[in-house]
Amino acid sequence: MTLTNKTMLITYSDSLGKNLKELDENISKYFGDAIGGVHLLPFFPSTGDRGFAPVDYDQVDPAFGDWDDVKRLGDKYYLMFDFMINHISRQSKYYKDFQEKKDASAYADLFLRWEKFWPENRPTQADIDLIYKRKDKAPMQEIIFADGSKEHLWNTFGEEQIDLDVTKEVTMDFIKKTIENLAANGCDLIRLDAFAYAVKKLDSNDFFVEPEIWDLLTKVQAIAKEAGADILPEIHEHYSIQFKIADHDYFVYDFALPMVTLYSLYSGQAQRLADWLAKSPMKQFTTLDTHDGIGVVDVKDILTDEEIDYTSNQLYKVGANVNRKYSTAEYNNLDIYQINSTYYSALGDDDKKYFLARLIQAFAPGIPQVYYVGLLAGKNDLELLEKTKEGRNINRHYYSSQEIAQEVQRPVVKALLNLFSYRNQSSAFDLDGSIETTVKDENTIIIKRGNRDNSVLAQAEINLNDLTYQVTENGQTITFE
Repeated sequence: MTLTNKTMLITYSDSLGKNLKELDENISKYFGDAIGGVHLLPFFPSTGDRGFAPVDYDQVDPAFGDWDDVKRLGDKYYLMFDFMINHISRQSKYYKDFQEKKDASAYADLFLRWEKFWPENRPTQADIDLIYKRKDKAPMQEIIFADGSKEHLWNTFGEEQIDLDVTKEVTMDFIKKTIENLAANGCDLIRLDAFAYAVKKLDSNDFFVEPEIWDLLTKVQAIAKEAGADILPEIHEHYSIQFKIADHDYFVYDFALPMVTLYSLYSGQAQRLADWLAKSPMKQFTTLDTHDGIGVVDVKDILTDEEIDYTSNQLYKVGANVNRKYSTAEYNNLDIYQINSTYYSALGDDDKKYFLARLIQAFAPGIPQVYYVGLLAGKNDLELLEKTKEGRNINRHYYSSQEIAQEVQRPVVKALLNLFSYRNQSSAFDLDGSIETTVKDENTIIIKRGNRDNSVLAQAEINLNDLTYQVTENGQTITFE
Protein backbone atom coordinates (compact mmCIF):
# COMPACT_ATOMS: atom_id res chain seq x y z
CA MET A 1 0.00 0.00 0.00
CA THR A 2 0.98 3.65 -0.20
CA LEU A 3 0.17 6.35 2.30
CA THR A 4 -3.37 7.68 1.82
CA ASN A 5 -5.43 10.40 3.46
CA LYS A 6 -7.41 7.95 5.58
CA THR A 7 -7.70 7.50 9.33
CA MET A 8 -4.83 5.61 10.93
CA LEU A 9 -5.40 3.19 13.79
CA ILE A 10 -2.67 3.13 16.47
CA THR A 11 -2.37 -0.28 18.11
CA TYR A 12 -0.08 -2.85 19.65
CA SER A 13 0.09 -6.25 18.00
CA ASP A 14 -1.62 -7.93 20.97
CA SER A 15 -4.14 -5.29 22.02
CA LEU A 16 -7.02 -6.06 19.62
CA GLY A 17 -6.82 -9.82 19.89
CA LYS A 18 -3.88 -11.92 21.00
CA ASN A 19 -1.62 -11.52 17.97
CA LEU A 20 -1.22 -10.07 14.47
CA LYS A 21 -3.56 -12.62 12.86
CA GLU A 22 -6.37 -11.75 15.27
CA LEU A 23 -5.62 -8.04 14.89
CA ASP A 24 -5.98 -8.33 11.12
CA GLU A 25 -9.24 -10.27 11.43
CA ASN A 26 -10.72 -7.87 13.99
CA ILE A 27 -9.92 -4.69 12.05
CA SER A 28 -11.49 -6.14 8.91
CA LYS A 29 -14.52 -7.57 10.69
CA TYR A 30 -15.38 -4.73 13.04
CA PHE A 31 -13.86 -1.46 11.80
CA GLY A 32 -14.40 -1.68 8.05
CA ASP A 33 -14.00 1.54 6.07
CA ALA A 34 -13.28 3.59 9.22
CA ILE A 35 -9.61 2.55 9.04
CA GLY A 36 -7.24 3.13 6.13
CA GLY A 37 -3.86 2.85 7.86
CA VAL A 38 -2.31 1.15 10.88
CA HIS A 39 0.47 2.39 13.13
CA LEU A 40 1.75 -0.92 14.43
CA LEU A 41 3.50 -0.05 17.67
CA PRO A 42 6.88 -1.81 18.13
CA PHE A 43 6.50 -5.51 17.37
CA PHE A 44 10.19 -6.47 17.43
CA PRO A 45 11.85 -8.49 20.18
CA SER A 46 12.37 -5.98 23.00
CA THR A 47 13.58 -5.88 26.59
CA GLY A 48 11.53 -2.99 27.94
CA ASP A 49 9.17 -0.03 27.55
CA ARG A 50 6.46 -2.08 25.81
CA GLY A 51 8.56 -2.62 22.69
CA PHE A 52 10.54 0.63 22.65
CA ALA A 53 13.80 -1.09 23.69
CA PRO A 54 14.29 -3.21 20.53
CA VAL A 55 16.88 -5.97 20.45
CA ASP A 56 16.90 -5.82 16.65
CA TYR A 57 14.61 -5.01 13.75
CA ASP A 58 15.21 -8.14 11.70
CA GLN A 59 12.42 -10.22 13.15
CA VAL A 60 8.91 -10.00 14.52
CA ASP A 61 8.49 -11.04 18.15
CA PRO A 62 7.28 -14.66 17.77
CA ALA A 63 4.58 -14.00 20.38
CA PHE A 64 2.88 -11.73 17.81
CA GLY A 65 3.51 -13.67 14.59
CA ASP A 66 5.92 -13.22 11.70
CA TRP A 67 6.70 -10.96 8.74
CA ASP A 68 4.03 -12.68 6.63
CA ASP A 69 1.42 -11.52 9.15
CA VAL A 70 2.75 -7.97 8.93
CA LYS A 71 2.78 -8.02 5.12
CA ARG A 72 -0.79 -9.39 5.06
CA LEU A 73 -1.86 -6.36 7.08
CA GLY A 74 0.04 -4.15 4.65
CA ASP A 75 -1.94 -5.57 1.72
CA LYS A 76 -5.04 -3.87 3.16
CA TYR A 77 -3.76 -0.79 4.99
CA TYR A 78 -0.85 1.61 4.73
CA LEU A 79 1.51 0.90 7.61
CA MET A 80 3.65 2.90 10.01
CA PHE A 81 6.41 1.29 12.09
CA ASP A 82 8.58 2.79 14.82
CA PHE A 83 12.32 3.23 14.45
CA MET A 84 14.06 4.17 17.69
CA ILE A 85 16.81 6.23 16.06
CA ASN A 86 18.16 7.36 19.45
CA HIS A 87 18.72 4.01 21.13
CA ILE A 88 18.72 0.21 21.11
CA SER A 89 18.52 -2.48 23.80
CA ARG A 90 21.55 -3.35 25.89
CA GLN A 91 20.55 -6.97 25.25
CA SER A 92 21.15 -6.49 21.50
CA LYS A 93 23.91 -8.37 19.68
CA TYR A 94 25.58 -5.01 19.03
CA TYR A 95 25.85 -4.10 22.71
CA LYS A 96 26.95 -7.61 23.70
CA ASP A 97 29.67 -7.66 21.03
CA PHE A 98 30.91 -4.27 22.21
CA GLN A 99 30.82 -5.41 25.83
CA GLU A 100 32.91 -8.49 24.95
CA LYS A 101 35.46 -6.94 22.59
CA LYS A 102 35.47 -3.27 23.61
CA ASP A 103 37.55 -1.23 21.10
CA ALA A 104 38.08 -4.29 18.90
CA SER A 105 34.33 -4.61 18.35
CA ALA A 106 32.89 -3.70 14.95
CA TYR A 107 30.26 -1.80 16.96
CA ALA A 108 32.60 0.19 19.21
CA ASP A 109 31.53 3.41 17.52
CA LEU A 110 27.80 2.54 17.45
CA PHE A 111 27.26 3.69 21.02
CA LEU A 112 27.85 7.17 22.41
CA ARG A 113 30.66 6.80 24.92
CA TRP A 114 30.28 9.28 27.75
CA GLU A 115 33.95 9.78 28.67
CA LYS A 116 35.02 10.16 25.03
CA PHE A 117 32.32 12.76 24.42
CA TRP A 118 33.53 15.23 27.06
CA PRO A 119 36.82 17.17 27.07
CA GLU A 120 39.15 16.78 30.04
CA ASN A 121 37.71 17.89 33.41
CA ARG A 122 34.18 17.83 32.02
CA PRO A 123 31.29 17.44 32.35
CA THR A 124 30.82 20.04 35.03
CA GLN A 125 27.60 20.34 36.99
CA ALA A 126 26.68 23.19 34.65
CA ASP A 127 27.09 20.83 31.69
CA ILE A 128 24.78 18.27 33.31
CA ASP A 129 22.22 20.92 34.21
CA LEU A 130 22.16 22.14 30.61
CA ILE A 131 21.15 18.73 29.19
CA TYR A 132 17.45 18.35 28.35
CA LYS A 133 16.87 15.23 30.46
CA ARG A 134 14.09 12.73 31.07
CA LYS A 135 15.38 11.90 34.53
CA ASP A 136 16.95 13.70 37.48
CA LYS A 137 20.48 12.32 37.09
CA ALA A 138 23.09 12.55 34.34
CA PRO A 139 21.95 10.48 31.31
CA MET A 140 24.65 7.82 31.52
CA GLN A 141 24.97 4.15 32.40
CA GLU A 142 28.02 2.09 33.35
CA ILE A 143 29.20 -0.67 31.05
CA ILE A 144 31.56 -3.35 32.39
CA PHE A 145 33.63 -4.92 29.64
CA ALA A 146 34.74 -8.55 29.53
CA ASP A 147 38.27 -7.50 30.49
CA GLY A 148 36.91 -5.91 33.68
CA SER A 149 37.38 -2.31 32.57
CA LYS A 150 34.50 0.15 32.92
CA GLU A 151 33.12 3.11 31.01
CA HIS A 152 29.82 4.95 30.74
CA LEU A 153 27.44 5.21 27.80
CA TRP A 154 24.77 7.81 27.11
CA ASN A 155 21.44 6.55 28.41
CA THR A 156 18.63 9.08 27.90
CA PHE A 157 15.63 6.85 28.60
CA GLY A 158 15.10 3.56 30.46
CA GLU A 159 17.83 1.26 31.73
CA GLU A 160 17.52 -1.00 28.68
CA GLN A 161 17.68 1.83 26.10
CA ILE A 162 21.31 2.70 25.26
CA ASP A 163 21.91 5.74 23.03
CA LEU A 164 23.47 5.47 19.57
CA ASP A 165 26.12 7.80 18.12
CA VAL A 166 24.50 9.09 14.92
CA THR A 167 27.70 10.88 13.88
CA LYS A 168 29.49 7.60 13.14
CA GLU A 169 29.54 5.65 9.87
CA VAL A 170 28.70 2.35 11.57
CA THR A 171 25.55 3.92 13.00
CA MET A 172 24.44 5.35 9.67
CA ASP A 173 25.00 1.92 8.13
CA PHE A 174 22.80 0.43 10.85
CA ILE A 175 20.14 3.10 10.20
CA LYS A 176 20.22 2.43 6.44
CA LYS A 177 20.00 -1.35 6.85
CA THR A 178 17.13 -1.03 9.32
CA ILE A 179 15.07 1.37 7.21
CA GLU A 180 15.55 -0.75 4.09
CA ASN A 181 14.39 -3.83 5.99
CA LEU A 182 11.30 -2.09 7.38
CA ALA A 183 10.33 -0.76 3.95
CA ALA A 184 10.85 -4.17 2.34
CA ASN A 185 8.41 -5.64 4.85
CA GLY A 186 5.54 -3.27 4.12
CA CYS A 187 6.36 -0.08 6.01
CA ASP A 188 5.09 3.04 4.22
CA LEU A 189 5.81 5.57 6.96
CA ILE A 190 8.65 5.38 9.50
CA ARG A 191 8.00 7.08 12.82
CA LEU A 192 11.31 8.44 14.12
CA ASP A 193 10.81 7.93 17.83
CA ALA A 194 12.65 10.39 20.10
CA PHE A 195 14.66 11.72 17.15
CA ALA A 196 15.19 15.11 18.84
CA TYR A 197 17.49 13.42 21.40
CA ALA A 198 19.65 11.73 18.76
CA VAL A 199 22.13 14.58 18.20
CA LYS A 200 24.43 15.44 21.11
CA LYS A 201 26.75 18.44 20.89
CA LEU A 202 29.06 20.13 23.36
CA ASP A 203 27.67 23.30 24.99
CA SER A 204 24.12 22.54 23.82
CA ASN A 205 21.13 21.07 25.67
CA ASP A 206 21.43 17.94 23.47
CA PHE A 207 17.83 18.25 22.28
CA PHE A 208 16.82 19.25 18.76
CA VAL A 209 20.32 20.58 18.11
CA GLU A 210 20.41 22.79 15.03
CA PRO A 211 21.63 22.65 12.30
CA GLU A 212 22.83 19.08 12.92
CA ILE A 213 19.30 17.73 13.47
CA TRP A 214 18.34 18.89 9.97
CA ASP A 215 21.37 17.15 8.49
CA LEU A 216 20.30 13.92 10.19
CA LEU A 217 16.70 14.23 9.01
CA THR A 218 17.83 14.93 5.45
CA LYS A 219 20.02 11.80 5.41
CA VAL A 220 17.31 9.61 6.95
CA GLN A 221 14.61 10.86 4.61
CA ALA A 222 16.85 10.22 1.58
CA ILE A 223 17.40 6.64 2.77
CA ALA A 224 13.66 6.17 3.35
CA LYS A 225 12.69 7.64 -0.02
CA GLU A 226 15.15 5.37 -1.79
CA ALA A 227 13.57 2.41 0.00
CA GLY A 228 10.03 3.55 -0.90
CA ALA A 229 8.92 4.99 2.45
CA ASP A 230 8.44 8.38 4.12
CA ILE A 231 9.30 9.58 7.64
CA LEU A 232 7.33 11.12 10.50
CA PRO A 233 9.60 12.80 13.09
CA GLU A 234 8.12 12.41 16.58
CA ILE A 235 8.67 15.17 19.13
CA HIS A 236 6.81 16.49 22.16
CA GLU A 237 7.74 20.13 22.62
CA HIS A 238 6.61 23.69 21.95
CA TYR A 239 4.41 23.86 18.85
CA SER A 240 6.89 26.21 17.14
CA ILE A 241 9.26 23.23 16.69
CA GLN A 242 6.51 21.28 14.93
CA PHE A 243 5.99 24.29 12.65
CA LYS A 244 9.74 24.38 11.90
CA ILE A 245 9.63 20.73 10.89
CA ALA A 246 6.54 21.36 8.76
CA ASP A 247 8.34 24.25 7.06
CA HIS A 248 10.96 21.71 5.95
CA ASP A 249 8.11 19.75 4.32
CA TYR A 250 8.07 16.79 6.69
CA PHE A 251 4.90 15.32 8.15
CA VAL A 252 4.42 16.41 11.77
CA TYR A 253 2.17 15.51 14.69
CA ASP A 254 -0.51 17.73 16.15
CA PHE A 255 0.13 16.90 19.80
CA ALA A 256 -1.49 20.17 20.92
CA LEU A 257 -5.00 19.23 19.77
CA PRO A 258 -5.73 16.90 22.74
CA MET A 259 -5.39 19.63 25.38
CA VAL A 260 -6.96 22.35 23.21
CA THR A 261 -9.98 20.12 22.66
CA LEU A 262 -10.25 19.24 26.34
CA TYR A 263 -10.06 22.93 27.26
CA SER A 264 -12.78 23.75 24.74
CA LEU A 265 -15.14 21.02 25.96
CA TYR A 266 -14.48 21.75 29.64
CA SER A 267 -14.96 25.52 29.31
CA GLY A 268 -17.46 25.64 26.45
CA GLN A 269 -15.29 28.34 24.83
CA ALA A 270 -14.66 28.16 21.06
CA GLN A 271 -12.03 30.82 20.35
CA ARG A 272 -8.84 28.94 21.28
CA LEU A 273 -9.88 25.95 19.20
CA ALA A 274 -10.74 28.11 16.20
CA ASP A 275 -7.40 29.92 16.40
CA TRP A 276 -5.43 26.69 16.62
CA LEU A 277 -7.20 24.93 13.75
CA ALA A 278 -6.77 27.98 11.54
CA LYS A 279 -2.97 28.03 11.87
CA SER A 280 -2.21 24.30 12.01
CA PRO A 281 -0.30 22.86 9.03
CA MET A 282 -2.20 20.54 6.71
CA LYS A 283 0.63 18.02 6.27
CA GLN A 284 0.26 16.46 9.68
CA PHE A 285 -1.25 13.63 11.67
CA THR A 286 -3.72 14.63 14.36
CA THR A 287 -4.05 12.87 17.69
CA LEU A 288 -6.29 12.96 20.74
CA ASP A 289 -4.72 9.88 22.33
CA THR A 290 -1.64 7.71 21.90
CA HIS A 291 0.11 4.89 23.78
CA ASP A 292 1.57 7.57 26.08
CA GLY A 293 -0.19 10.12 28.28
CA ILE A 294 -1.96 13.33 27.32
CA GLY A 295 0.80 15.84 26.60
CA VAL A 296 0.80 19.17 28.44
CA VAL A 297 4.05 20.77 27.23
CA ASP A 298 2.84 20.75 23.60
CA VAL A 299 0.11 23.31 24.26
CA LYS A 300 2.17 26.08 25.86
CA ASP A 301 1.43 29.51 24.28
CA ILE A 302 -1.56 28.07 22.44
CA LEU A 303 -3.39 28.14 25.74
CA THR A 304 -2.31 30.57 28.46
CA ASP A 305 -0.61 29.16 31.56
CA GLU A 306 -3.87 29.75 33.44
CA GLU A 307 -5.87 27.88 30.81
CA ILE A 308 -3.39 24.98 30.89
CA ASP A 309 -3.69 24.79 34.69
CA TYR A 310 -7.49 24.97 34.40
CA THR A 311 -7.54 22.14 31.85
CA SER A 312 -5.19 19.93 33.88
CA ASN A 313 -7.20 20.51 37.07
CA GLN A 314 -10.50 19.85 35.30
CA LEU A 315 -9.09 16.63 33.90
CA TYR A 316 -8.42 15.38 37.40
CA LYS A 317 -11.75 16.76 38.63
CA VAL A 318 -14.21 15.57 35.97
CA GLY A 319 -12.17 12.82 34.33
CA ALA A 320 -13.46 9.42 35.35
CA ASN A 321 -11.04 7.77 37.81
CA VAL A 322 -8.15 10.06 36.85
CA ASN A 323 -5.87 10.46 39.86
CA ARG A 324 -2.80 12.71 40.03
CA LYS A 325 -0.67 9.93 41.48
CA TYR A 326 -1.08 7.89 38.27
CA SER A 327 1.20 10.41 36.54
CA THR A 328 3.95 10.37 39.18
CA ALA A 329 7.07 8.32 39.95
CA GLU A 330 4.92 6.12 42.19
CA TYR A 331 3.46 4.71 38.96
CA ASN A 332 6.74 4.77 37.02
CA ASN A 333 5.82 7.85 35.01
CA LEU A 334 8.80 8.89 32.92
CA ASP A 335 7.44 12.22 31.71
CA ILE A 336 6.10 14.78 34.20
CA TYR A 337 4.55 16.70 31.31
CA GLN A 338 1.97 14.01 30.52
CA ILE A 339 -1.25 13.01 32.25
CA ASN A 340 -2.22 9.34 32.20
CA SER A 341 -5.84 8.70 31.20
CA THR A 342 -7.89 7.40 28.31
CA TYR A 343 -9.41 10.28 26.36
CA TYR A 344 -12.91 8.94 26.93
CA SER A 345 -12.41 8.95 30.71
CA ALA A 346 -10.75 12.39 30.53
CA LEU A 347 -14.16 13.58 29.31
CA GLY A 348 -15.94 11.86 32.18
CA ASP A 349 -16.97 8.81 30.11
CA ASP A 350 -19.47 11.15 28.45
CA ASP A 351 -20.60 9.89 25.03
CA LYS A 352 -21.72 13.29 23.73
CA LYS A 353 -18.54 15.14 24.68
CA TYR A 354 -16.41 12.31 23.39
CA PHE A 355 -18.10 12.17 20.01
CA LEU A 356 -17.70 15.94 19.63
CA ALA A 357 -13.98 15.60 20.40
CA ARG A 358 -13.63 13.09 17.57
CA LEU A 359 -15.76 15.26 15.27
CA ILE A 360 -13.33 18.12 15.91
CA GLN A 361 -10.42 15.79 15.11
CA ALA A 362 -12.07 14.59 11.89
CA PHE A 363 -12.47 18.20 10.68
CA ALA A 364 -9.00 19.36 11.83
CA PRO A 365 -6.19 19.83 9.26
CA GLY A 366 -4.26 16.65 8.58
CA ILE A 367 -4.87 12.90 8.79
CA PRO A 368 -6.51 11.54 11.98
CA GLN A 369 -4.70 8.97 14.09
CA VAL A 370 -7.00 7.15 16.52
CA TYR A 371 -5.57 5.01 19.31
CA TYR A 372 -7.25 1.61 19.62
CA VAL A 373 -8.63 2.31 23.13
CA GLY A 374 -10.03 5.59 21.81
CA LEU A 375 -11.70 3.97 18.80
CA LEU A 376 -13.60 1.74 21.24
CA ALA A 377 -14.30 4.67 23.63
CA GLY A 378 -12.43 2.78 26.33
CA LYS A 379 -12.52 3.66 30.02
CA ASN A 380 -9.50 3.84 32.30
CA ASP A 381 -8.22 0.32 33.04
CA LEU A 382 -7.60 0.60 36.78
CA GLU A 383 -7.15 -3.14 37.17
CA LEU A 384 -4.22 -3.26 34.73
CA LEU A 385 -2.84 -0.04 36.24
CA GLU A 386 -2.75 -1.43 39.78
CA LYS A 387 -1.54 -4.84 38.68
CA THR A 388 1.50 -3.37 36.92
CA LYS A 389 2.01 -0.06 38.79
CA GLU A 390 2.72 1.45 35.37
CA GLY A 391 0.86 4.76 34.94
CA ARG A 392 0.52 4.57 31.17
CA ASN A 393 -1.15 1.15 31.42
CA ILE A 394 -4.33 2.94 32.47
CA ASN A 395 -4.71 3.52 28.71
CA ARG A 396 -3.40 0.17 27.44
CA HIS A 397 -6.25 -2.27 27.91
CA TYR A 398 -5.94 -5.66 26.22
CA TYR A 399 -9.13 -6.34 24.23
CA SER A 400 -10.11 -9.90 23.39
CA SER A 401 -11.95 -10.57 20.14
CA GLN A 402 -15.08 -11.19 22.19
CA GLU A 403 -14.77 -7.81 23.92
CA ILE A 404 -14.38 -6.01 20.60
CA ALA A 405 -17.54 -7.67 19.30
CA GLN A 406 -19.40 -6.27 22.32
CA GLU A 407 -17.84 -2.79 22.29
CA VAL A 408 -18.67 -2.07 18.63
CA GLN A 409 -22.37 -2.45 19.49
CA ARG A 410 -22.28 0.63 21.73
CA PRO A 411 -23.96 3.66 20.07
CA VAL A 412 -20.94 5.91 20.63
CA VAL A 413 -18.57 3.44 18.95
CA LYS A 414 -20.96 2.93 16.03
CA ALA A 415 -21.09 6.72 15.60
CA LEU A 416 -17.28 6.96 15.65
CA LEU A 417 -16.93 4.29 12.98
CA ASN A 418 -19.50 6.06 10.82
CA LEU A 419 -17.74 9.38 11.35
CA PHE A 420 -14.34 8.13 10.22
CA SER A 421 -15.82 6.13 7.36
CA TYR A 422 -17.38 9.38 6.13
CA ARG A 423 -14.13 11.30 6.70
CA ASN A 424 -12.16 8.71 4.71
CA GLN A 425 -14.36 8.80 1.61
CA SER A 426 -15.09 12.55 1.36
CA SER A 427 -12.79 14.65 -0.84
CA ALA A 428 -13.65 17.71 1.29
CA PHE A 429 -10.78 16.68 3.57
CA ASP A 430 -8.07 16.61 0.90
CA LEU A 431 -4.70 17.78 2.23
CA ASP A 432 -4.36 20.26 -0.63
CA GLY A 433 -7.79 21.69 0.15
CA SER A 434 -8.94 24.50 2.44
CA ILE A 435 -10.04 25.04 6.01
CA GLU A 436 -11.96 27.96 7.46
CA THR A 437 -12.93 28.42 11.10
CA THR A 438 -15.54 30.84 12.43
CA VAL A 439 -16.61 31.57 15.99
CA LYS A 440 -20.36 32.03 15.65
CA ASP A 441 -20.68 32.92 19.32
CA GLU A 442 -18.43 32.24 22.31
CA ASN A 443 -19.67 28.62 22.56
CA THR A 444 -20.07 27.74 18.88
CA ILE A 445 -17.42 26.96 16.29
CA ILE A 446 -18.03 26.42 12.58
CA ILE A 447 -15.34 24.45 10.72
CA LYS A 448 -15.48 24.37 6.93
CA ARG A 449 -13.36 21.98 4.87
CA GLY A 450 -13.12 22.04 1.09
CA ASN A 451 -11.26 20.22 -1.65
CA ARG A 452 -8.84 22.01 -3.95
CA ASP A 453 -11.45 23.74 -6.15
CA ASN A 454 -14.09 23.93 -3.37
CA SER A 455 -16.50 21.79 -5.40
CA VAL A 456 -17.00 19.67 -2.27
CA LEU A 457 -17.59 21.59 0.96
CA ALA A 458 -18.13 19.99 4.37
CA GLN A 459 -19.17 21.99 7.41
CA ALA A 460 -19.40 21.13 11.10
CA GLU A 461 -21.19 23.51 13.45
CA ILE A 462 -20.47 22.53 17.04
CA ASN A 463 -21.86 24.05 20.21
CA LEU A 464 -19.33 23.27 22.93
CA ASN A 465 -21.72 24.30 25.69
CA ASP A 466 -24.95 22.43 24.95
CA LEU A 467 -23.06 19.66 23.07
CA THR A 468 -25.08 19.82 19.86
CA TYR A 469 -23.73 19.68 16.33
CA GLN A 470 -24.73 19.69 12.68
CA VAL A 471 -22.65 18.36 9.80
CA THR A 472 -23.43 19.09 6.15
CA GLU A 473 -21.71 18.36 2.86
CA ASN A 474 -22.70 20.54 -0.11
CA GLY A 475 -25.83 21.44 1.83
CA GLN A 476 -26.89 17.87 2.62
CA THR A 477 -27.12 16.86 6.28
CA ILE A 478 -24.79 14.04 7.31
CA THR A 479 -25.73 11.85 10.28
CA PHE A 480 -23.57 9.37 12.15
CA GLU A 481 -25.93 7.71 14.64
